Amino acid sequence: MGKVIEGRMTHRHEGELVVFHIGMQINRWWRPDLWGPAFFAMPGMLKELSIDPDSGLLGYELLFGSGGPYIVQYWSSIEKLYAYASNPAAQHRPAWARFNKAARKTPGAVGVWHETYLVDRAESVFVSTKPMGLPKATELVPVGPSHDRARARFEDGRTAAAEPTA
Repeated sequence: MGKVIEGRMTHRHEGELVVFHIGMQINRWWRPDLWGPAFFAMPGMLKELSIDPDSGLLGYELLFGSGGPYIVQYWSSIEKLYAYASNPAAQHRPAWARFNKAARKTPGAVGVWHETYLVDRAESVFVSTKPMGLPKATELVPVGPSHDRARARFEDGRTAAAEPTA
């Protein structure tokens, strides 16, 4: 999981950044036969993406919401995200086809959702946490003196919020 990094940290990233949220809404918890296949398909997709350095996936965080699990993914480009989603040789397309077939047989048992954000600017701060989120997916750097406030980090947008080191 990683050790706690003491102090105030932020992220550094140059170039395009896409944040993709994807999750499932489990509407019939007592029917794992209906939601299980969708639930268990995601780890294989994440592994497939994580071992391919050209996939475009920078990192991800697995979370649990009120309706079920969801994942925040960080991508290097919208084109790479869409290329993976539509690639018939990758795990996503067959899993999506299986989900759609099952969903037609038992409507409302499980839902899936996603949101895609093309990020123009991003600000982050992590104080005494384990590596996670945007800095884990991009580059973790200390918060420098001129970026002590969120506004200063946000105004710099896509670039480093840390002072250059000598």
